[in-house]
Amino acid sequence: MEITVLQGLWFLLIFVLIAGYFVLDGFDLGAGILYPFVAKTDEDKAVVRTSIGPVWDANEVWLLTAGGALFAAFPDAYATTFSGFYLAVMLVLFSLIVRAVAVEYAGIDRKWRKVWNALFFVGSLLPALLLGVAVGNIYAGIPLDAAGNYAGIPLLGLITPFTLLTGVLSLVMFVAAGACWLSLKAPLGSSVRDSAAALRRPLLVAVLVLFVLESVMGHFVVQPDMFAGLTAVRWILAILVVLAIVGAAFFCAKGGRDGLVSGGLPAAQAAAVTKSDLAAFLCQAAGCFLLVMLLAASMFPNLVVASAGSVGASITAMTAGSSELTLGWMTGITCVGLPLVLVYHVVIYRTFRGRVDLAKVHY
Repeated sequence: MEITVLQGLWFLLIFVLIAGYFVLDGFDLGAGILYPFVAKTDEDKAVVRTSIGPVWDANEVWLLTAGGALFAAFPDAYATTFSGFYLAVMLVLFSLIVRAVAVEYAGIDRKWRKVWNALFFVGSLLPALLLGVAVGNIYAGIPLDAAGNYAGIPLLGLITPFTLLTGVLSLVMFVAAGACWLSLKAPLGSSVRDSAAALRRPLLVAVLVLFVLESVMGHFVVQPDMFAGLTAVRWILAILVVLAIVGAAFFCAKGGRDGLVSGGLPAAQAAAVTKSDLAAFLCQAAGCFLLVMLLAASMFPNLVVASAGSVGASITAMTAGSSELTLGWMTGITCVGLPLVLVYHVVIYRTFRGRVDLAKVHY
């Protein structure tokens, strides 16, 4: 069965939406994970919350959009993944809800502030880890019955050395994104900025090591026979991932020496540090995006891989796709809606650009 143009397009768009979420909400989650480690005082904690406050809810829309698009474009894949990963999905959902409440209440509810601070950390940690574990399972393969339903043990059946490695890679990638974001947004000379900047390069080195381990284990051990095409594309994307992470580490080193000096900096020097911080953040974001695109190229055209010994076959873009009419209408709506969403993001990020102003922080 050959894949149609619309099926191929929506296979790509689903992964683009997932990549958008990993890039945008990734630094939100990373900032939340770093929260208890880089923010020691109430003012520091307020700086972290304020850095993501205007954007975190808009960033999460990409996850909802990816889920909705998967449901409409490939309903069979949606049914299998959301039913098989039901407990994990509910844990992610409740974690995101708790995190949202914690962000809003930590600065105004003094009586329960320690609780809200803890929930902000936990609500950021669990999604970062569980989303990676879920991606690892989709890539490695899950047991499917003849109807294409998940036939393994709920939750525990999804945990293997490879999926845990994928979860850790996702977690460290998000924490590195959070460190880059806080370095960019926290005031120069603040303890938050200095602590986050000091963590960036070790985290990026850890990302590279985990990426190499993940690639070797995934290609030679977990799925040595799955790939029939796109070999050149996969190699190009893998090289670009490495270059993006190395580029981020380079700009971290370039701006780190001046940025780690406490106290005021000359305007020109402060601007140079900010440019380096921005370049480091953008390179890290590009690496995160390219990593998801590498996953897409590695899995194509599979959406859910059936593990060895499964009764059912893998779910592909051809077998799970909606009708051409449905995909056509979805494409038309996307051509109108996606530019509007991107314009909204450009406006909100431009409106709240620059470092956090301590005079406007409430804690």
